[in-house]
Amino acid sequence: MDKISVIVSCFNEEKALPLFYKEMEKQIKNFQNVEFEYIFVDDGSSDNTLKIMKDLHQKDSKVRYISFSRNFGKESAMYAGLEASTGDFVTLMDADLQDPPALLKEMYDYIKNDGFDIVGTRRVTRKGEPPIRSFFARMFYKIINKMSKVQMVDGARDYMLMTRQATNSLLELKEYNRYSKGLFSFIGYKVKWLEYENIERVAGETKWSFWKLFKYAIEGITAFSTTPLIFSSVLGILFCIISFLLIIIIIGKTLIYGDPTSGWPSLVCIIFMVSGIQLFSLGIIGQYLSKTYLEVKKRPVYIVRETSENPK
Repeated sequence: MDKISVIVSCFNEEKALPLFYKEMEKQIKNFQNVEFEYIFVDDGSSDNTLKIMKDLHQKDSKVRYISFSRNFGKESAMYAGLEASTGDFVTLMDADLQDPPALLKEMYDYIKNDGFDIVGTRRVTRKGEPPIRSFFARMFYKIINKMSKVQMVDGARDYMLMTRQATNSLLELKEYNRYSKGLFSFIGYKVKWLEYENIERVAGETKWSFWKLFKYAIEGITAFSTTPLIFSSVLGILFCIISFLLIIIIIGKTLIYGDPTSGWPSLVCIIFMVSGIQLFSLGIIGQYLSKTYLEVKKRPVYIVRETSENPK
């Protein structure tokens, strides 16, 4: 009998979690000779999310939970769930039902019958999202796919079903600064993509502000591309060439036409522009140095306060 581990990262999902569990229990009935386990990961919630997890664990032996000592972020929660999973197949889902559980049976069939190692999902529309957020999301995927050797699918969700082999390969990537969309692509394997239209949250509010998404995008670029470092180097060389040419032009004009150099306003503008480029380049280098700094500390990706096996 196959076993599927359902990993659900939760941060203040007290309203959505019972609805998710109810919907999943409906979908489980479509499977034959398949055992399930739920692994709910409480990412430092401040509401009753953990209490609901404990209640579900009490009434259903399939439910396990992990509770962090504080909020470590979704990436850490997914990693904790992957480490705790015991299934032959593993799926990552959100509690807000934006990842439709109804697709899980089709995903399982593709792996069992067609030889895929991973079946992922991607949204073909961004209905319900602010237009500016959708625009920047599409631009991000275009930019990162130009910069990185690892190709990332526009609209790809974390919602996917993986074999145990693929899951173990993912767990071998133990870096502190995690960008799962890139890590999923990095491990390779045979992947099938299922497309669906965007579904709005069933309850609660999104935890992803525009600023958080922007920082997450920077995380993805620095994790899977060194192109920004090359870009800053090219800018430095370009401005050296421009400066050299301008020096020749100014000397030539002075010697041939007796034209004196321009006054301080143009000089100040040039200083400001060049200083801005220098700070921009230092910022790029600083991003990579900060990632290195965090990695060499070897701090844990997450800290567990309690689990269903070791409750408080």
